[in-house]
Amino acid sequence: SPATWLTLTVAGLAMGMIVFIIASGLTLVFGLMDVLNFGHGVFITLGAFVAASVLGAMSDWTASASLWRNLVAVLPAMAVAMAVAAALGWAFERVLVRPVYGQHLKQILITMGGMIVGEELIKVVWGPLQIALPLPAELRGAWLFGDAAVEKYRLFAVAVGLLVLAALLFTLNRTKLGLLIRAGVQDREMVESLGYRIRRLFVGVFVAGSALAGLGGVLWGLYQQSVVPQIGAQVNVLIFIVIIIGGLGST
Repeated sequence: SPATWLTLTVAGLAMGMIVFIIASGLTLVFGLMDVLNFGHGVFITLGAFVAASVLGAMSDWTASASLWRNLVAVLPAMAVAMAVAAALGWAFERVLVRPVYGQHLKQILITMGGMIVGEELIKVVWGPLQIALPLPAELRGAWLFGDAAVEKYRLFAVAVGLLVLAALLFTLNRTKLGLLIRAGVQDREMVESLGYRIRRLFVGVFVAGSALAGLGGVLWGLYQQSVVPQIGAQVNVLIFIVIIIGGLGST
């Protein structure tokens, strides 16, 4: 029936948008830097746990019947999760990835090891058990469109995904920064000869990809309404399916 079709379509689109946000960071890193980062899952997990801590400290706001107060809690949680994931991404690139540029097998091994170590460190901070991450009050439930029930949070996830997509496309296609990134992919030596520090630019891409993974971790955790230390490894499978089907390096 049309009502069932609409309900399932929005549900699938919401999950697809969340996976897209997570995968877009990894596909940028691979497409622009030729780095196979199998440790991407640790940024997802970290983002989810940071959001759980921030939202837990703002329980009065998330329990409010005001959508505005709910968003005031959710948006800072996303920002903090992205900032922490970005900081870890900078350290990850500097310590683990930089020594193995151009060596794909070593990249797979060392980044996978980095994810395992990162997961254990997360257990040290937050513990090994599942942590609840309930939706804010006004993002629970569904809106009715005729006979179709569309969950509020799924529409929120679609909106966030569209904003991320628009920001990525604008940055890569309409700004000088995007022009330099695309030029660096095509001919790195020529861009460096023009006086641009392409290595610093690519580190920025890695940091941005990590931040997007952190954002995706927040959305995925809210989607599941709980977080566990293994959440990143679980989502990693979906990410690589999306990247392979969508095209390596393609947003």
